[in-house]
Amino acid sequence: MTQFGIGLALVLVIEGGLYALFPAAMKRTLAFALTQPAGVLRWGGLAAATIGVVLVWVIRQG
Repeated sequence: MTQFGIGLALVLVIEGGLYALFPAAMKRTLAFALTQPAGVLRWGGLAAATIGVVLVWVIRQG
C-alpha cells in the first residue's frame, strides 16, 4: 500500500508541475480533450494504463 501511495503522490507531483510550468498548454490540451469522442478518450486511457502496467512490471523485474 505504501508503494501505491508513493505512485499516486508522484502522479500529483508530475501533473502539478505541468500545470505550474505550462498552464496555457495544459488549458489547450484539456480543451482538445473536450472535443474528442468518449471512445477515443477511453482507448487512450486504456493504452496509457496498459503501458504503465508494463513499465512497472519491467522495472520490478530488473
